[in-house]
Amino acid sequence: MYKTAIAIHVLAATIWTGGHIVLFFAILLPALKTRDHTRISLFEVQFEKIGIPALLLLVTTGLFMAYKQLPDMGAWFSFTTAISRTVSLKIALLLLTVALAAHARFKIIPKLNEASLNSLAIHITLVTLTAMLFALTGVLHRFGGII
Repeated sequence: MYKTAIAIHVLAATIWTGGHIVLFFAILLPALKTRDHTRISLFEVQFEKIGIPALLLLVTTGLFMAYKQLPDMGAWFSFTTAISRTVSLKIALLLLTVALAAHARFKIIPKLNEASLNSLAIHITLVTLTAMLFALTGVLHRFGGII
């Protein structure tokens, strides 16, 4: 079961992180040049169909694997071991991702126009960087955690 969770987690991370890298480089940067926010909206509608389920799978499998490695959930935030530090960092990155996504979804995207494009660009940049940090932290976790 643990190996299956890892496989699902890695595939979901590929979708989530890769999707945001594509969003940043192939969609956002050209949209900023032309000031055309519709490209981003079209991508978001399509990507949400696979991106949100991928994120939910990441959370589910991540929590499962964290519990399997550290059954005492209090140890997740103890910062006493390299593994607990990576688990804590992953949870912090998740909370940041959720906060950024909620703010963008409810405050920026409903009123998206040329004037608010820069605000959305900041959010996309931060979520993309966060997704990359998620992936790198996962690699560190697999090789012993954060020292």
